[in-house]
Amino acid sequence: MAFGIKKNELKTWKQQVENGEVVFLTHYWFDIRFPECNTVTKVGCSDIDKLIEWGKKYNLNPKWIHLDESYPHFDLLGDRQKYILAEEKQWDQIKRFNL
Repeated sequence: MAFGIKKNELKTWKQQVENGEVVFLTHYWFDIRFPECNTVTKVGCSDIDKLIEWGKKYNLNPKWIHLDESYPHFDLLGDRQKYILAEEKQWDQIKRFNL
């Protein structure tokens, strides 16, 4: 279950993913499988090859891509999430979600 984002933020993320950009969307999240994580960052790009290449910088396995028909993305959690957001200078998301 996702919460803590505005409709326009999600709309913008979707548009940028569709345009082939590598973009980040962090939101609060609850999943019983990951009780220690309360946020997730979705890194999306409709160009799968571009997303795979981006993921190589962080040793992300292409098998981890959620192959959503319209919005393929990696889900980043925990320490990896914070590390990658910092490396990508996503300071607003780090601050907003107290990462």
